[in-house]
Order: sequence, then structure tokens, then C-alpha cells
Amino acid sequence: MASQSRVLKLWQRLENRPGGHWLFTRLVCWQAPYFASIKPRVHVLEAGRCEVGIRKRRAVTNHIGSVHAIAMCNMAELAGGLMTDATVTPAYRWIPKGMTVEYRAIAKTDLVARAYPPEAPAAEGDYVVGVDVHDRDDQVVLHADITMWLSQPKSGRTRK
Repeated sequence: MASQSRVLKLWQRLENRPGGHWLFTRLVCWQAPYFASIKPRVHVLEAGRCEVGIRKRRAVTNHIGSVHAIAMCNMAELAGGLMTDATVTPAYRWIPKGMTVEYRAIAKTDLVARAYPPEAPAAEGDYVVGVDVHDRDDQVVLHADITMWLSQPKSGRTRK
């Protein structure tokens, strides 16, 4: 890819430094504060791939002691958004438009969300990102398809 997003450039500067994953994740959560509620950790970010983990802790559990569905949706949206930002050319902006979710198993452990792009991404319009949330045994506990809306900014400005 000829040009990269600011997010991907920042990740590449920090990923191999001590505390780099932690610092990168904190910066993302500072920019989009709601994600901080699940205390995520970005493990992998590259064009076409993102992995985000969360620990099972009381603040993200429901009344039966499993990880709450909305916490898993939150981590899926974070992984899908970061992967989209790293994959789509900065000439386009993107925003989540919708999400369909399938709950496949009870989430009883720490989790990792893995986002992957569509096979044939659109230049503009709907861009459906798949995200699977896996438990410690690599079982998929949630699958989400997140529809991102890609468009060129009306003012001619691009993401950097």
C-alpha cells in the first residue's frame, strides 16, 4: 500500500517497543473513550488483520458470570474499526453503519477478537468486516459482521 493511515503508522512505531501495545491501546481509547470500558489490548494490527484481547474480569461479566455480550460487541467493533483503518486507503473515510451478531457459545475466559476484511472490498459504499471472538480454547464465542460505510470526504480532505 502506497499510503498508510496515521493509526497504522503509530502502531508500527510502537509495536516493538517496551509497553508499546499498552501505549497504543491507551491512545486509541483516549481518542474513542467508550472502548476503554472493556480495557482492551491491541495485539496485532496490519492491513487486512487486527487482533484485540480483553481479560475476563468482573466489570465485563453478566449475572451468570460469563463475559457480557455487549463487551464482546465492543471489542468486535474496536478490532473491525482498527483493521478497516489500517486496510482502507486514507483517501476514504469510514464509519460503522451496522452490525449483525451471532452468539455461538458462552464466553467463560479471556477473549481475543480477530477482524478480517471482505474478499472484495468496495472502493466506496458498504464494506463488511468479519470479526470472530475466540475464547482461550480458540472456540468462536461470537461472530459479527460489521458494515462500514466508506466514502470520500466532501471537502476533499483525507485521513492522514
